Amino acid sequence: MSNIKYQYFKDLDLNDYFFDSLKESYREFPEWFAQKAKEDEKAYVFYKKNSELLDAFIYLKNESEKVNDIVPPLPAGSILKIGTFKINAHGTKLGERLLKKTFDHAINEKSDYIYVTVFEREKPLIKILEKYGFIIHGVKTTKNGVENVYVKKLKVITGDVIKDFPHLNLKDKKFYILAIYPEYHSKFLPDSILNNESHDILDDISYTNSIHKIYISGISRTKNLNKGDVICIYRTNKGGKGRAYYKSVVSSIGVIEEVRQIKSFSTETEFMKYVKPYSVFEKEELKDYFTNRKKRYIIKFTYNGALRKRLIRGRLMDDCGISTKTRWDFISITEEQFRWIAGEGQVNEGIIID
Repeated sequence: MSNIKYQYFKDLDLNDYFFDSLKESYREFPEWFAQKAKEDEKAYVFYKKNSELLDAFIYLKNESEKVNDIVPPLPAGSILKIGTFKINAHGTKLGERLLKKTFDHAINEKSDYIYVTVFEREKPLIKILEKYGFIIHGVKTTKNGVENVYVKKLKVITGDVIKDFPHLNLKDKKFYILAIYPEYHSKFLPDSILNNESHDILDDISYTNSIHKIYISGISRTKNLNKGDVICIYRTNKGGKGRAYYKSVVSSIGVIEEVRQIKSFSTETEFMKYVKPYSVFEKEELKDYFTNRKKRYIIKFTYNGALRKRLIRGRLMDDCGISTKTRWDFISITEEQFRWIAGEGQVNEGIIID
C-alpha cells in the first residue's frame, strides 16, 4: 500500500500525539475533528514506513460561496480550502508531496483558487506556500488568534515555472521526449507508478517526495533544453526492440527549470548539495559522476503530472508519428505530437494553459 492514503476521519486516532500541536493551536480542534468523522469526511494522511504513526495530514474542502470570515473577503467561485495542513518536517520534501496532492485535487475540481489560513509563527509552511505561488491576501481573526490568509490563483499565469506549478504554458515552447530506465522510474516519479509495480517502493525520501526532479545525462543534445521547455518522460524496457514496442511507455510530463553542466560546480560539496535531494542516484554514484564527468548534463525539472493512460511505443510510432530515425533517449517532438500525447494519455486538461 502507498504511504499516502485518503482516509476517513473516523478511522484516525485523535489521541495520536501527532495531533497534539493542532489541539494546542485550535481549542475547538477535538470537536471539529469529531464532527468531520460524523460527516464521513476524509483527509490525506501519510504514515511512517511500516508503521501506523502519522507523519502528515492535510484536509481539503470544496467551497463555492463568498468567504466572509476573512478580511478582505474572498469572492465566490470554485474554491478549495486547505482546512488543516501539518507535517512532521524531517528534510524529505514531504510537504511538497502533500502540496502536489492538493494541486491535483484542485485541478480535478476545476478550482479557481486555493486558500489557507496560517499563523505567522508557522515559518516553514509559509515558506513552501510562497514558493509555489501563494500570496498573502488578508487575515482571519478567531478566539485562537490572528492568522494570515494565503491564496493561490489557479487561472493566473506569471511565467515563473515554480510559482505556476502545476500548470504548464505551451506558448512559444519546445517539446521533447526524455528516456529513463525502469529501475529508476517509479521511485523517481511516484504518481507514474505502473499497475504491475508495488507501492512499497515509494519511501519517504527526498527524490520521491519532491515536486522537483534532477536527471543526469550523458547526452550532449540535452544541453539545448531551456527553462520552460516541456518534456515527456519515456520509461524504457530492457526486453529488446520487439518488447519495447509494447512495453516502453510515456508516463509523465514536466517542465524544465534549468540545465547545468557538471563543470559549472566548483566543488563536489556544491554539486552534491544541488543534486542529492532531487536525484534517484546513490551518493557514491553521484560522487563518481562528479569526479569522472561520465555524465555531464544536470537537468532540473518540475514533475507536473502523470498520464492516466500510459502510451506504448507502438502507438507513439504508428498513431502519433514520432520518428524512429533518432534514438529515443532524447528527441524533439512537435507541439501537435505533445498535444496528442496529453490527450490520448488523459492528462488532466486543467494543467495545460494555451
